[in-house]
Amino acid sequence: MKLAVLGAGAWGTALAAVLTERHAVRLWARDAQQAADMAARRENRLYLPGQALPPSLAVSADLAAACAGADLYLLATPSAALRPLLQRLAQGPGLEPLLWVCKGFEPVSGLLPHEVVAQTPAAAVPRAVLSGPSFAQEVAAGLPTALTLAGADPAYLAHLAADLHTERLRLYTSTDVVGVEVGGALKNVMAIAAGISDGLGLGHNARAALLTRALAEMARLGHALGGRQETFMGLTGMGDLILTATGDLSRNRQVGLALAQGRRLGDVLESLGHVAEGVHSVREARALGQRLKVELPITAAVYEILYEGASPAAEVQQLMRRELKAEQGA
Repeated sequence: MKLAVLGAGAWGTALAAVLTERHAVRLWARDAQQAADMAARRENRLYLPGQALPPSLAVSADLAAACAGADLYLLATPSAALRPLLQRLAQGPGLEPLLWVCKGFEPVSGLLPHEVVAQTPAAAVPRAVLSGPSFAQEVAAGLPTALTLAGADPAYLAHLAADLHTERLRLYTSTDVVGVEVGGALKNVMAIAAGISDGLGLGHNARAALLTRALAEMARLGHALGGRQETFMGLTGMGDLILTATGDLSRNRQVGLALAQGRRLGDVLESLGHVAEGVHSVREARALGQRLKVELPITAAVYEILYEGASPAAEVQQLMRRELKAEQGA
């Protein structure tokens, strides 16, 4: 199969590299200088330094060339760039079956990625989302990873999973697109909260409580949007939450750790050099919770710290002082 991986960040580069084991892959980078550097040095020095690119992986800044003859487009842009890329594809190279890997909500609209896709010409082609617990560095290094493919057509998902499965990349399938995408979006917000908790030195007990309640919060919003409860017990819920909230490679966790040290958000993001989707997703998640009347206390606390200048320690106290409830459904 011929694949066009569109987006040369850490995740797009890692997937492009591992999928060359079975397929002819072209990787598109939006920035021509970055594409030229990657092609010449066989390394993504900006987003995945130290990981050699496979000799067979072609890198280009020419979108039409990257897409020519492709059987599948794998979209690896941030959530905010998904709609513009789909519109550009529709106007230029044309649309083929597609798979997106972005996690989060579209800014302003608050739409999940599959809802964005449904508002574009891409709604007419076979499509799916790929999500789950995965650090790009580990995937690129060949370490075992399990992910979930979600879409509306089980037969298409089974076919796609068989095509993309490798000895290092195990794929499961799900028809719960909403649940998979809500898990992928909210776990980044919860990872910021976990980083704040650890950065304040609140201990392992606090982290365990936080992650347990974070999972319940994710499931509440997912259910309100039409997702299935059991999805949040799987790879794209519990699995992705545990990884992102506790792993040192997590950018969102790093944001939380830095905020707990009293650093300004703008300075933290500038030094990070990568997109931390939770910083953006928290605004849209909070707005969705308010509109749907779903209680999201951890999300609200992270929002207050990021955008209202609230003290992390004060927000922890607020969470501890909430009304006592039974755990079931609380």
